Amino acid sequence: MRFALVTSSYRGDLERCRLLCDSIDRFVSGHSCHYILVEARDLALFRPLEGEKRKIVSERDLLPWWLRPVRHPRKAGRRLWLHPFGLPLHGWHVQQLRRFAMAAAMEEEAMVSLDSDVVFVKPFRIGEFESGGRVAFYREPGGMSRVLPHLKAEHEVWTRRADRLIGAGDASPVDTTYIATLIAWRRDTVRDLLRRVAAVARRPAMVALVASRALSECTIYGRFVDAVEGRPDRHLPESRQRCAVYWDGPPLDEQGLSDFLAGLAPDQVAVGLQSFTGTDPALIRRAAGL
Repeated sequence: MRFALVTSSYRGDLERCRLLCDSIDRFVSGHSCHYILVEARDLALFRPLEGEKRKIVSERDLLPWWLRPVRHPRKAGRRLWLHPFGLPLHGWHVQQLRRFAMAAAMEEEAMVSLDSDVVFVKPFRIGEFESGGRVAFYREPGGMSRVLPHLKAEHEVWTRRADRLIGAGDASPVDTTYIATLIAWRRDTVRDLLRRVAAVARRPAMVALVASRALSECTIYGRFVDAVEGRPDRHLPESRQRCAVYWDGPPLDEQGLSDFLAGLAPDQVAVGLQSFTGTDPALIRRAAGL
């Protein structure tokens, strides 16, 4: 099975994305291509990151013509995406839509989703996401209380909306999480998911997805696999988090980064230091030996 790496990014994360690319080039093997998905105006900024196994993809080649970015009227440097089917979307919403579109359109049979602020720190073969034709499927029962308690309120909203989008009712356990950094999706599952969303909504899938800001692509994919797809031959459920994430808190200094790396589990091959914590990318680079 061919795997692609997919990162949705923007100009504010350029240096973190460069660090991600350097860590992939040093530590990661077994993927056919690394796609970086950006707004059209950011193409020139990201072009220097291209290479033999890395391509920069404009969102204009992925998203509907009616979804267009404009300057944020109140926040300098920020963007909003306007469309005729609901409230304007923020960048983090559109990054999710890009992932859906790329997963459905790509030539590879599966993808591994990576945020810009992920850094690999150990050798990793992407083929470890596959076993006997089944792709690793991250699912953590009770995970919202244990792993992501700060997102619990939002997660309930995301889960209920996901179930409505895929026509699964409201019977899902809302404490099961599918949200993690460094997770795999199947192309055939994403295509089936989008067809299901379109059938339930009786309109194009992207129109249904943009109609509300309650959007979590990991939750939609996870609920589809669990509640609708019914194809155990496609997925191998697991609760391993291959990427250790520093979700929030003050910026980490050199000692803090060293301690964080020292605490990695044996099968954790990457770290995700959320950009909004303000941790210096130069410090991360040195700590990772890049």
